[in-house]
Amino acid sequence: MKRDAVSTGLPDANGTIRLKARGVGVKHMAGNTEERSKRAATDKISAPAGDASMGSGTRTILSTMPEVRDASLKVAKSAQRLLSIFTQDLEPLVYGEEPFLEAIKRLVLARSYAKVRVLLADPSRAMVDNNRFLALARRLTSCIDLRAMSPDYPASAGAFIIADDKALVYRLQADRWDGISDMNDPAVVRRYLNFFDEVWQTSMQESQMRQMLM
Repeated sequence: MKRDAVSTGLPDANGTIRLKARGVGVKHMAGNTEERSKRAATDKISAPAGDASMGSGTRTILSTMPEVRDASLKVAKSAQRLLSIFTQDLEPLVYGEEPFLEAIKRLVLARSYAKVRVLLADPSRAMVDNNRFLALARRLTSCIDLRAMSPDYPASAGAFIIADDKALVYRLQADRWDGISDMNDPAVVRRYLNFFDEVWQTSMQESQMRQMLM
């Protein structure tokens, strides 16, 4: 059976859960016994592992839609040149809100070199007439590039948004709001960008998506 392109493995001897992206590992601390019991009850995900002394100090655990929406907006506003979004269906509650769309417009219109890349895992759920992000992307085609994962690529249930090479919000399950935000974690960002770039190279452009869905 194929594993998801982004999926969780079993905890190792140190209580670490490893997130896998086509052979690229991103660690997540499981915590102590009491914390693990609590998380098991609430099914929350935790922050990437690392040397505690090297932590960025900007990491936040998210558990609700407003938290994910606000954290994603904060990440988008921090972008200076590149915003990379991996999403199942453009999530209107996160990416279709006016403040987020305004942040996107400010980014790409204020800087001629700025780009927004959007990679869709399930384009059939996103290609709808009333999707506000999609409408904006179609007006700013030179700045916002939408692509769909190749059907031949292993499916992924996750979701994330990355600003440049430092800030991100990510969730292991796109149908849940549990996630992590960090405004300054280049090491973890690089792992997610490596996954994004690999899938991006084999993805379909929006014109191909429309053709596929007709």
